[in-house]
Amino acid sequence: MKRQVALLVNGEEYDVEIEPNRLLLHALREDIGLTGTKEGCSIGVCGACSVIVDGRLVSSCLTLAVACERKPITTIEGLAADGKLHPLQQAFLEYGGLQCGICTPGQIIAAKALLDENPRPSEEEVREWMSGNLCRCTGYYKIFEAVMAVVNNKITGEYLASRKRQEAKIQSLDVYKAESKTT
Repeated sequence: MKRQVALLVNGEEYDVEIEPNRLLLHALREDIGLTGTKEGCSIGVCGACSVIVDGRLVSSCLTLAVACERKPITTIEGLAADGKLHPLQQAFLEYGGLQCGICTPGQIIAAKALLDENPRPSEEEVREWMSGNLCRCTGYYKIFEAVMAVVNNKITGEYLASRKRQEAKIQSLDVYKAESKTT
């Protein structure tokens, strides 16, 4: 039997009607429409689905949504403010701490939880904390480098500003065929 639950996500209240066994991951993605949190392993070991609930880092693939009623939940969508990226998001861009993007939201949320708890962690503390988040693409060095850039205040904040605006120029096959006939 479904039940009405108030979820406080990124500072906004969402009233959702869900089954008592609905996982927070699915409530966020399917019921609320916040698809930044990714499903990886579905057994709580990869960290891709990491969110912060009531100040604690949790695997949303193991957490029941009803257990989060009226508790503040932070997802990757809640980090940027006033059109400006969170320093961790900026650092991941500047230092190349992402590739395919599946683990990236969980990596950034995990790093945020660490920095909320300890704003000046040592390199060893960052490595230990981030060991709960798996990545198949980056080799971890760039992720670690991005987190340490925030710790050491070495973010320029110019990554997005320095990129030129690019527009895609896609032509239909008919255009290509017409060009090849005239040449």
